[in-house]
Amino acid sequence: MERISNKDLLKHYFVKYNIENIFDKDIISYAQLHFYRKGEFILKAEFELEYYYLLVNGKIKISYLFENGKSMLLKFYREFNVIGDLEFLKDKPVRCNVEAIEDTYFIAIPSDILRKKYMNNVNFLQHLVTFLSEKLEATINNTSYNFIYPLTNRLASYLVEHITDKNYIILDSSFKEIAQFLGTTYRHLNRTFNELEAEEIIKCENTTIYILDEDRLRELSKNLYMTSI
Repeated sequence: MERISNKDLLKHYFVKYNIENIFDKDIISYAQLHFYRKGEFILKAEFELEYYYLLVNGKIKISYLFENGKSMLLKFYREFNVIGDLEFLKDKPVRCNVEAIEDTYFIAIPSDILRKKYMNNVNFLQHLVTFLSEKLEATINNTSYNFIYPLTNRLASYLVEHITDKNYIILDSSFKEIAQFLGTTYRHLNRTFNELEAEEIIKCENTTIYILDEDRLRELSKNLYMTSI
């Protein structure tokens, strides 16, 4: 992690995401700008929550760590989003591993400052309720989607969620993690990738997925994307 001493960049993100409206104008005096490179861990399970993080640029993945040391991919976050909200409210250690899957910036606010100065702040409490309810809705959506739709549709939705302005996707997660996220097995996932490739919708080269027929892929996704949050 690198702490960025760039007041102009910090103010840029404050303005872009109306951070003062979440807290108040004094919050900027406590805020820090943290930068994580691709592959770095932002939070690790069982550690205490030192900062409340506002994701303002980049992308991260959240994985739940089991007692036996294995982990399961739960979700992806893009900006603007928050991490540490549940741990902050419950005042408990971090539940999941959080890793940057591209270079990522956060506004970081010390948890002890929030507890001392903002626990009775109506705007901040509304902010917490809003993000927690959105995450609950996304979890229900993804669980229902995994239960109702065949893997072909779920995988198409997953790929559409990761499409950029390029004609290919570089997978940041392993097939095993993606299989867990989509509620299937590695074998079934690999077979479904092969089916999409046989239909000339995609072309797979290791972790790079070339999109050959985006319209068909979007049609298969049912426009019900596997929500990132």
